[in-house]
Amino acid sequence: MAPQSAGTARGGSADTQGTDTARGGPVHDRGTDPARGGSKVVRHADAGRGGSGDTDGTGTARRGRIDGDEARRRILDAAERLFYAQGIQAVGMDQIRDAAGVSLKRLYQSYPSKDALVEAYLEHRDRRWTRSLDEHVARAAAPGDRVTAVFGFLAEWFGTADFRGCSFINAFGELGPTSPPVAAAARAHKNGLRERLGTLAAEAGAADPDALADQLLLLVEGAIVAAAMGTATGPAERARSAALALLSAARRPAPSRR
Repeated sequence: MAPQSAGTARGGSADTQGTDTARGGPVHDRGTDPARGGSKVVRHADAGRGGSGDTDGTGTARRGRIDGDEARRRILDAAERLFYAQGIQAVGMDQIRDAAGVSLKRLYQSYPSKDALVEAYLEHRDRRWTRSLDEHVARAAAPGDRVTAVFGFLAEWFGTADFRGCSFINAFGELGPTSPPVAAAARAHKNGLRERLGTLAAEAGAADPDALADQLLLLVEGAIVAAAMGTATGPAERARSAALALLSAARRPAPSRR
C-alpha cells in the first residue's frame, strides 16, 4: 500500500429509503441517497431485489459467477475507496455494489448491513495502514532513526494524491457518538499506534518510554490533522524535528566513568 492511511473516511453508517430513522422505524437501503446523519442499521430485506448475478460495475450481468472470497475482496476494496474519499454517510450500498461489480444480493450475502461493512472497512484499513508503517520503520537501522522514520512515513502518505486525513478520526467524527463499534475501532487503532511508538521509544533508550510515546502520538495526530486541513507547511517535517528534540531530552544519561 502506498502510505495511506490510516487513515480517513469522514465516517458514518447510514442508507435510507427517503426516511430518517431519527423519526423512528428501521431504514432499508433500496439504492437511494444516504441518510443525512447518524448511524442506522441497514436491513437485509431488499437484498433479493439485486438479483443473483454479479455485474461488471455498470449493471451488466457477467458470464459465470465469482466466489464468495473474491466478492468480499471486491466489496471491501470498493468500500475502502469510497468511504475514505467521500465519507461513510455519503456513500450508499448501491454505489458500493456498482463499484465492486457485484449484485445487491451478493453484497448483502457478504455483509448483511452497512454497519457490518463499515466495521470490516475499519479493520481492513487498520491492518493495511499499520503494516505499511511497520515496513517503512523497519528499513531504518538505528533505534533512534526508527522513531523519526515514523514521520518520514507520514510525509510520504501526506504526498499521495488520495490523502484525506485519518480514516479513524474521520469515522469517529461522523459516527463515534452514536456507534460504539466505530468508536471502539478508532480507539483500538490509536492505542495500537501508541503501543508501537512506546516500543520504538524504549528501543531508542528513552528513560520513560510511556511519556515519550504520548508525546510522539500527539505529534503524529497533530501532523495528520494539519496535513489534511492544510494549516501548516511541511507538517511531517516539523513534527519530525520536534520528535528529535523530545527523543534527545528523553534518553537516559550515559553512566559516568570514574
